[in-house]
Amino acid sequence: MRNIIWLVALIVSFAFAGTAMADGAATFKAKCVACHGPKGEGMKGMAPALKGSEFVTKGKADDVKKTILEGRAGAAKKYKQFPIDMPKSGLSDADAADVVKFLQGDLQK
Repeated sequence: MRNIIWLVALIVSFAFAGTAMADGAATFKAKCVACHGPKGEGMKGMAPALKGSEFVTKGKADDVKKTILEGRAGAAKKYKQFPIDMPKSGLSDADAADVVKFLQGDLQK
């Protein structure tokens, strides 16, 4: 019986691990694609690419999440050539963390 409980717990943990990545992808699609493109390739004159971005790939997850949550405007803008400020996402902390996992994981493949 104990082995069955452990097996069920293991299966559930794997299911939730996959769900976080899927949720991050779904949230990215709903909130980020309009400016950053469906594959994170960026949009000319609108927003920079996220795929291949050193900030995303080599940056700290907390820094990427902070940018998602707080946006970037004025002096905080990294890419001044884009006339539009990055708005605050309005996401929860957990949803932003899921997006970061997606950006640093599956999006980069």
